[in-house]
Amino acid sequence: MKEQMNEGRPHVVIIGGGFGGLAAARSLAKAPVAVTLVDQRNHHVFQPLLYQVATAALSPAEIASPIRSILRKQANTVVAMAQVTDISPPSRTITFSDGGGITYDYLIVATGAVDQYFGNEGWEKLAPGLKSIDDAIEIRKRFLLAFEAAEREADPRARRSLLTTVVIGAGPTGVEMAGAMSEMARHSLTRDFRNIDPSTARIVLVEGGDRVLAAYEGELSEWAEVALEDRGVEVLKKSRVSRITPEAVFIGDEAINTSNVVWAAGIAASPIGARLGVPVDRMGRVIVEPDLSIPGHPEVFVIGDLASYTDESGSVLPGLAPVATQQGEAAGANIIRRLRGQETARFVYNDRGTMATIGRGAAIAEIGKIKLRGFIAWLAWLFIHVMSLIGFRNRVAVMLEWAWAYLSWQRGARLITGEVGHGRNVPAERTAAVTPEPAPTPVQEEQKGWMSGDAAQAG
Repeated sequence: MKEQMNEGRPHVVIIGGGFGGLAAARSLAKAPVAVTLVDQRNHHVFQPLLYQVATAALSPAEIASPIRSILRKQANTVVAMAQVTDISPPSRTITFSDGGGITYDYLIVATGAVDQYFGNEGWEKLAPGLKSIDDAIEIRKRFLLAFEAAEREADPRARRSLLTTVVIGAGPTGVEMAGAMSEMARHSLTRDFRNIDPSTARIVLVEGGDRVLAAYEGELSEWAEVALEDRGVEVLKKSRVSRITPEAVFIGDEAINTSNVVWAAGIAASPIGARLGVPVDRMGRVIVEPDLSIPGHPEVFVIGDLASYTDESGSVLPGLAPVATQQGEAAGANIIRRLRGQETARFVYNDRGTMATIGRGAAIAEIGKIKLRGFIAWLAWLFIHVMSLIGFRNRVAVMLEWAWAYLSWQRGARLITGEVGHGRNVPAERTAAVTPEPAPTPVQEEQKGWMSGDAAQAG
């Protein structure tokens, strides 16, 4: 690939098509280099809106775009869909999972982060995180399937368990997820069922710290907690999860009976960072130099969630989309400087503020010294997120979906897709029909096998 595309130009390989990787590729559009962007998926996902796919407010295609389409006008760039398994800085080679590989003159690694279960890897199947379109669709499926199973459940205690969802972690993802799920149950689903009242669904937000949205100023955090509770979310602070089973989440010895759990409690750096052979922090992030390169290899840059970068104030920058975007642009600019024989520049983050939404008409924002909350912050959140989407079509589609949802309280993407089976996520003892037949048919006998413990873990 290098010989075919380079034509004597330096070869820049970018691993990862997220915010950082795309920003880096675009920054090199007019540079005298050949660029190869490698990603294991063929699309870029606007991650801040993944929770809206998980809660049926948006469809996947409305927040994702094919990487090839995004970069189609960039003549010096090719896209390779492949999974990277190894990087060798000494030989400047990259190895793919299919046995292929590629060489580089400059490398930008932007592979992001994965969910961190703090040594409890068995929880991953029971409590999926939210990092990809597949994750969002799986969470949506489990949430909607719980209502379908509850509609057929005769036992009130089992029904209560089915209508309970636990979200672990009260950072922005957890808060946004819990608020959206509660609004969905209390408004979007209320007329869809006959044997249950979806508005009685219990949404529990579990946080190990002493407040939600701890990264925000105290008054905004307190306001967000009140807004969550006003929407029916049960907030448990200073509560650490000790165990997760197919039937319950344990806070110490106390069990919350549920088979529907969402993980938003922590992230770790992508494991590919460890293949670079340089120091990493306790989260697995690569400790980078001021210009975002790695020690001993000035031709290799690490950006985004994979980078541990300490700014001039001594603080490590958070894993946010604006950080990744600006670092991608800076890494590309530093490569151009190297090509010109110039010194690279220290990365300086321009903090334009942060914001989080709690639900319809409610958000918080910190923009410099300006603190916003409520409806005006929500409008600002809507505008910024719409304008940040890639592609005119996606912006229009999202605006129309949001306008319709605001007027009608309806969510148009309430689809249960993929392999469903018989009552996925529903333990066997919860399968009694609302009106049992005196003599079960063979099909009904088969349905008694709904979601054994083993099947729950497999799901």
